[in-house]
Amino acid sequence: MHVEYHKWWSPNLNQDMELKVYGHAGKPVVVFPTQGGRFYEYEDFGMIDACAPSIDAGRVQFVTIDSVDNQSWCNTAIHPADRALRHNDYNRYVIAEVAPFIRSRGHFGKFLSTGCSMGAYHSANFFFRHPDVFDALISLSGLMQLSMFIGDYTDDNIYFNTPLAYLPNLTDDWYLDQYRRSDIIVSAGQGAWDEEMLSDALALKSILEAKDVPCWVDIWGHDVNHDWPWWRRQMPYFLHHLGL
Repeated sequence: MHVEYHKWWSPNLNQDMELKVYGHAGKPVVVFPTQGGRFYEYEDFGMIDACAPSIDAGRVQFVTIDSVDNQSWCNTAIHPADRALRHNDYNRYVIAEVAPFIRSRGHFGKFLSTGCSMGAYHSANFFFRHPDVFDALISLSGLMQLSMFIGDYTDDNIYFNTPLAYLPNLTDDWYLDQYRRSDIIVSAGQGAWDEEMLSDALALKSILEAKDVPCWVDIWGHDVNHDWPWWRRQMPYFLHHLGL
C-alpha cells in the first residue's frame, strides 16, 4: 500500500498539523479522528487494514487528519464562545488547506467525509456545511449536536456547527440540491454508549426526509457498541455499498 506522511505549518491554526495519505488512487476519503484523536489513530486501530481491499484496488484514497478538539469543543478552560471560534479556525484549515492539498494531487471531484464517534460529528458537520467539497458521508456512531460538551449555551457560531439546529431551518435550494445528489450514510448501534448517537441519527433522518433528501440511516443491533471492532466491520461494509 502506498503511504505518505505530511506536515506543515497551518496559518489558520497557527501550529503544525500532520496527516497521512493511504492509497495511490481513487475517491479521496477525509477521515476525522475521534475526540481529541490524532491523524494516526485510524491506522493504529485497524481501520486502514479493514479497508485495505478498497484502497489497494485504487477505489479510494484515505486522508487521515488531526483534530483540535482539545483546543475547541472539549476545552473546558475557555468559554463555549471561544471554543466555537477555535473550531472555526479548524474549519478553515480543512477547507482552505487540506482540500487544496488533496486537489493538488490530481483529485478534482468531491470527497467522502467520514469518522467515528466525535469524528462522525465532524464528518457530518463538514459534509452539510460544505457540499461544494464533499458529496458523500459515512458517519459512524456520532452526535449531531454539541450539548454534551457545551451545555445549553448557543451563539451563531455554535448554531452553524450544530446539524440538528441549522438543518431544520435550511431552505436554500442550492444546498438541498447538493445533498440530494450525494450519498449520505449515518449509522449507530443500540448497544453500550450509543444511546445518544442513536437518538441523534434518528432525529437527523426525520429532518432530511422532511426535506426530501435521501439518506440511509442504518441502525445496528443491541450488541453493537461504541467501539472500534464494530467500526472496523461497518466502514468496509458501507464502502462496498457505495461501490468503493
